[in-house]
Amino acid sequence: MAEQGVRWGILATGGIAAAFAADLVDLPDAEITAVASRSPESARAFAERFGIERAYGDWESLARDEDVDVVYVATPHAAHRAAAGLCLRAGRNVLCEKAFTVNSREAEELVALAKEHDRFLMEAMWTYCNPLVRRLTALVADGAIGQVRTVQADFGLEGPFPPAHRLRDPVLGGGALLDLGVYPVAFAHLLLGEPDGMSARAVLSEEGVDLQTGALLSWESGALAMVHCSIVGGTGNGASITGSQGRIDIPDGFFHPERFVLHRDGRDPQEFAMDPADGPRNTLRHEAREVMRALRAGEKESPLVPLTGTLAVMRTLDTLREQIGVRYPGEA
Repeated sequence: MAEQGVRWGILATGGIAAAFAADLVDLPDAEITAVASRSPESARAFAERFGIERAYGDWESLARDEDVDVVYVATPHAAHRAAAGLCLRAGRNVLCEKAFTVNSREAEELVALAKEHDRFLMEAMWTYCNPLVRRLTALVADGAIGQVRTVQADFGLEGPFPPAHRLRDPVLGGGALLDLGVYPVAFAHLLLGEPDGMSARAVLSEEGVDLQTGALLSWESGALAMVHCSIVGGTGNGASITGSQGRIDIPDGFFHPERFVLHRDGRDPQEFAMDPADGPRNTLRHEAREVMRALRAGEKESPLVPLTGTLAVMRTLDTLREQIGVRYPGEA
């Protein structure tokens, strides 16, 4: 690995790849060495936009580039297994976008590949790396609201999205659950762990993907989580955690919060706000910093986004999809 910095490769050139590249450019210890796309024209245009030296018109060349320390996989999630697997087998470390894969079987295959080739692997769950979310989880762990009783979280986009859009394309793993629902599900997991039971209902599109899904998750402790996602209605995207001794409200954008409010019986509400030095709120720099910290420390996974947690979220998503009747091409 480079001693003076971490050399990144970016696989895919869509909107999230551009956002990540823009944040990497602002990190003094990060260097974008190469970008790859199945379209040479897209790769060259992306490279010119961000001042990247190498532009590859295929994924294999990036995976084989020994001047790349870690690859950020930014394809639609239906291609994550193939793209991340290619990079791991070639000896690259990998940060892979969420949903990590389309199902837990593929996720387990990637984790096994990372262990086989002794490479670092992490899901790009930026929420878990967010400093304000980390403060919130520390408060909950310290008993600020007592025992967690309920979690409510919601993520919806107004749309409408045409049938040809990736969010409605079964081949690309479309639907609200994997693209948006992964956030409220992962948020509930962050606070309560893997649920012991769940029940879901959904409205499906003509293509067979979910337009909106609501689910009730339950734990043996008696805790419940109500989660919802939609690609047909813009929701408040807020979250609330109720405990035996108080409540925490995130008024909007719970997955990248600007503030949250702690309510405790007999006390005035206490607001916690994002440190301006950590902003803007939609930055991806925190997950990039965590990857670079872990690589320098010789770690093979991040304690903030552990692979056991990623696999647990994928198992939950599998069960919810089975209950609502969404199956993707190639699944048994």
